[in-house]
Amino acid sequence: MNNFNRAKIQVSGQKRSVLDMARSRLMLLSLFFILTYIVVAARIVDLTIIQGEMKKGEETVSMLEAEPVQKKTAHRADILDRNGIILARSLKTASLAADPELIPDKQIVAKDLVKIFPELTYGETLKKLQEARRFVWIKRNMTPDDQYKILYLGHPGLSFMEEERRLYPQGPLAAHVVGFTNTDDRGLGGLEAGFDKLLMESGEPLMTTIDVRVQHALRRETANAIKKFNAVAGAGVVMNVNTGEILAAVSLPDFDPHKVNDKDKNTMFNRLTLGVFEPGSTFKIFTTAAAIENAGAGMSATYDATKPLKVGRFTISDYHPEKRVMTLPEVFMHSSNIGSVKMAQQVGTEQFQNFLSDLGLFKAPDIEIPEVGAPLIPKPWKEINTMTAAFGHGIAVSPLQLVTASASIMNGGILVKPTLVLDKTLKKDKGNSVRVVSEKTAHRMRQLMRLVVTDGTGGKADVAGYNVGGKTGTAEKDSGGKYDQNKLRSSFMAFFPAENPKYAVYILVDEPKGNKESYGYATAGWVAAPAVKKVIESIVAIEGIKPQDSDELGGTLDAYVKSKEEIAKEKQLAALAAH
Repeated sequence: MNNFNRAKIQVSGQKRSVLDMARSRLMLLSLFFILTYIVVAARIVDLTIIQGEMKKGEETVSMLEAEPVQKKTAHRADILDRNGIILARSLKTASLAADPELIPDKQIVAKDLVKIFPELTYGETLKKLQEARRFVWIKRNMTPDDQYKILYLGHPGLSFMEEERRLYPQGPLAAHVVGFTNTDDRGLGGLEAGFDKLLMESGEPLMTTIDVRVQHALRRETANAIKKFNAVAGAGVVMNVNTGEILAAVSLPDFDPHKVNDKDKNTMFNRLTLGVFEPGSTFKIFTTAAAIENAGAGMSATYDATKPLKVGRFTISDYHPEKRVMTLPEVFMHSSNIGSVKMAQQVGTEQFQNFLSDLGLFKAPDIEIPEVGAPLIPKPWKEINTMTAAFGHGIAVSPLQLVTASASIMNGGILVKPTLVLDKTLKKDKGNSVRVVSEKTAHRMRQLMRLVVTDGTGGKADVAGYNVGGKTGTAEKDSGGKYDQNKLRSSFMAFFPAENPKYAVYILVDEPKGNKESYGYATAGWVAAPAVKKVIESIVAIEGIKPQDSDELGGTLDAYVKSKEEIAKEKQLAALAAH
């Protein structure tokens, strides 16, 4: 073998040696990667399956596992007034959450958060950031500006979650009717609670009977009356007497649905539907209607009101005593307690009870919000209860009940049910309707209501050209088992146009104080009647109702009402006869 061949063999052996070494290194490297992948895979299995099973039920969870907000299939639907004006709407917002484990300097973060959200306290925020949990809420439903400020801080451990915030563009205007929701968008009051499931699932807006224009007028005038007479509270309603649709409903003081303080019972309490009160003389609407309907009392029927009635240790007297025999229209016009008691006695206890029950005054009204009060009825009902109920004492009903029952008489005698939800198909089906009084009785009551405004205690509610009918009610409040003459509830129940009513307007003012303008009086004729007048003036302007050319009811009962001259002459003759 020559030198060339030996050299060639040597080179070939060196190449094989290098290749073998390279193969060995590649095998070792491949084995290392395989082992690495096995370790990683085992760790993933350990974290996701083994430890996941072991930690079930533990409080410590990650941000991804901790989302407590229930996922919804649809946005909460709008609530609208009868003309499509938004009363409630949900908008997407960001909410701030924190993972305490990922926040290194909790004190600095707490201080920064309190600067952005002044309503938070440093101590409470720091406490949240030190909790042994992986998820805590910091601020629900933030504004975009606040979200930007949080992002600018750049703190680790803070994150945003998308939620919905319920907005009420009208603020407190119809707060007790619309209601409110909690931070998880669940209804807690008013229509929000009454239709919580429907609003969450249907996606269709809830159209109410409320007219925000009328609502504004009613709230304004009720608030003005409260302020003017330094009262503590008030309530009011405007209703369509034929359909029961509520165009406006007010309870004052009210609340801002964006900032609900459920511990403030005074603002949260719905005096219109939940509160039950002794109605006072407005209840004489039912006493008088019962006398006409069930006892056959005519306009010429007379009742002796010359002196107070003694019942055991109690005395029933008139606020402004006429001290004479009065006709039925005069009893109603002058709001005589004595005459009303004698009307109820004429009807009889059992029939009077049945009459009130037929009007729905013995049970809670059926309406679409949960805040509904049941009436307080004497049990057992005795003769004395008939006497006191005749002038609105000893029985307590909600203002809504009072208005609904009155509307059922004024509309021609057909029972109506109050409603806050607009049903455009709703029509008055006389064939299937429940009649509570005859058309004749209803007509007589409209005449009497008009008489109260033209010649009686409700004169300050009269609106020229619109023939308002009404009834005053001034009830002394029960204080420690006794009636307090200095604590009154003054109310006025009105209907117009009186000859064919469409609207009922009611305002109640709680504990008004007389002033210089009212000559110290705090009775319904001075307090509530003028407020009702202003509401009616607003309604006719809003609805474009034209004035009437004539007053078909005014003066129709003049033959049964004595003039001041006739009364004075009778008193003169009586005085001469006494001598």
